[in-house]
Amino acid sequence: MSNTLFDRSRTMLSLMLLAVLTAGCASMATSDKAPGERTKAYEDSQQPVNDGWITTKVKADLLVTEETKGLDINVTTTNGVVTLSGKLDNAMQVDKAVAVARAIKGVISVDATTLTVKPRR
Repeated sequence: MSNTLFDRSRTMLSLMLLAVLTAGCASMATSDKAPGERTKAYEDSQQPVNDGWITTKVKADLLVTEETKGLDINVTTTNGVVTLSGKLDNAMQVDKAVAVARAIKGVISVDATTLTVKPRR
């Protein structure tokens, strides 16, 4: 399979995953608000952000960013703090992954202390 075809397939898969997970996260969102009552986040944006949405968006963006190895990066989000973990080939990939995560709406900070560079053999 050529790299171009692989990249297109990976991009399409990532976008489909993002759509499915975003819909699932939206349906699972819980709140102490009365049904139908809008939160401040909803009022400020027509696309409310929650930890599940942030995790999904970060993961999808990492998968379609050529400079990162999205499949090698685990992503979790708690109260807007994104934690990236895994092993990458070089420090530039780590820096790019952190930059991608920081660029996502709703991200308060990024913890990449467990996103490391593989030892050279």
